[in-house]
Amino acid sequence: MKTYSRLSHPKSVLITIVLAFAVPDSVLGQQSNFRSDEAKLVLSNIKDDIKKNYYDPKFHGIDLDARFKIAEEKLKTATSPGQLMGIIAQLLLDFDDSHLFFIPPGRSSTTDYGWEMLAVGDKVLVSAVKPGSDSEAKGLKEGDRVLSISGYQPTRDNLWVINYLFRALRPQPGVRFVLEDPDGRQRQLDVMAKVRQGKQVMDLTNSIDFNDYFRQLETEDRLHRSRWAEFGDDLLIWKLPTFAVGDSTIDPMIGRIKKYKTVILDLRGNGGGYVTTCQRMIGAFFDKEIAIAEQKGRKEIKPMKSRHSSYQFAGKLIVLVDSRSASASEIFARVIQLEKRGIVIGDRSAGAVMRATFMPHQIGLDTIIPYGASVTDADVIMSDGKSLEKVGVTPDELILPTAADIAAKRDPVLARAAQVTGVKLDPEKAGSLFPIEWRK
Repeated sequence: MKTYSRLSHPKSVLITIVLAFAVPDSVLGQQSNFRSDEAKLVLSNIKDDIKKNYYDPKFHGIDLDARFKIAEEKLKTATSPGQLMGIIAQLLLDFDDSHLFFIPPGRSSTTDYGWEMLAVGDKVLVSAVKPGSDSEAKGLKEGDRVLSISGYQPTRDNLWVINYLFRALRPQPGVRFVLEDPDGRQRQLDVMAKVRQGKQVMDLTNSIDFNDYFRQLETEDRLHRSRWAEFGDDLLIWKLPTFAVGDSTIDPMIGRIKKYKTVILDLRGNGGGYVTTCQRMIGAFFDKEIAIAEQKGRKEIKPMKSRHSSYQFAGKLIVLVDSRSASASEIFARVIQLEKRGIVIGDRSAGAVMRATFMPHQIGLDTIIPYGASVTDADVIMSDGKSLEKVGVTPDELILPTAADIAAKRDPVLARAAQVTGVKLDPEKAGSLFPIEWRK
């Protein structure tokens, strides 16, 4: 069995994985034994994964056998594939571990909601509305505060779980929002998603290289490419949306930035990625080897250290983070702080910093249905002896966009970072540099 270690929060990778291994809805519905024998097998395989690989042999004080026995009993009463998947998923969520979660079989259909949410401070706001979507037509506005979504009250801590529910476990044809606009007025909106039906047959009977599959999906996705803006030779702003890219993507950008006096590295929305990419990135900003972190698991794991880069950037560095900056991007930002290499500006990061291994499985003979689990195999202890899990990185300058800023597409965080470098960049212009790109 192949496994894949990552420093990446489920917010950033889960949907890609689920969509990659999509299985027609009709297949799940026609599996006559799925609700009993096969669901039980899924549960048993995940239990074995956790028993053998989970970094804490005491499982946070959870009685593993008892918890899985309860879940097995619940499966007997499930009346739909969605319910039994929810039972399995909830079992892992109860560990309250950012990197332990169930990756269910996907669907051939894709659900495009046409909106995005973002935690800003202690509020959850609509951060983007897709042009031409039902959300736009119904009057959903960027900057609206989300008081509830289909009965769930989103918070900074549970937002990723809500996204997991709506985008992976149980995609919905529509949702009901209760909102508050920037002026304090409340309203309710029912907005529909756009559901696209894909192929009804997938040939998954051949051997699947999950590692290559991830790389192809994430590297080729235009939404994950680097973007940048130049201001003479004084400043380059580099927006890096993921660490789930290889040296061939990172190295050319490192070579590009070395001539500038200052670089603003925008890691807002960066959910993490590969351990090796994080090491490479850190190596590009130091002229010596850096001890990044200790990795505490059941087995002895080598300390995480920076990797040498052919190019080093010696100028001034500013790093931007927000509530969606997770895992590897948090490690990078914290190293910059601890080593006093630059300053960090923005909102407190996600606090989702563990190392995980993806455990792939499949059920079925004639029709193969892949699924899996992300299993935390190490805690990451920074050089100051502290873990970032549930803590996150507190910026050197805490700057939060207001609801009015988001509504007007202003970016006061990037504008402030540019001001620190001596470059005049007003919030309106800053907000126009890297517009959101939607899936087509």
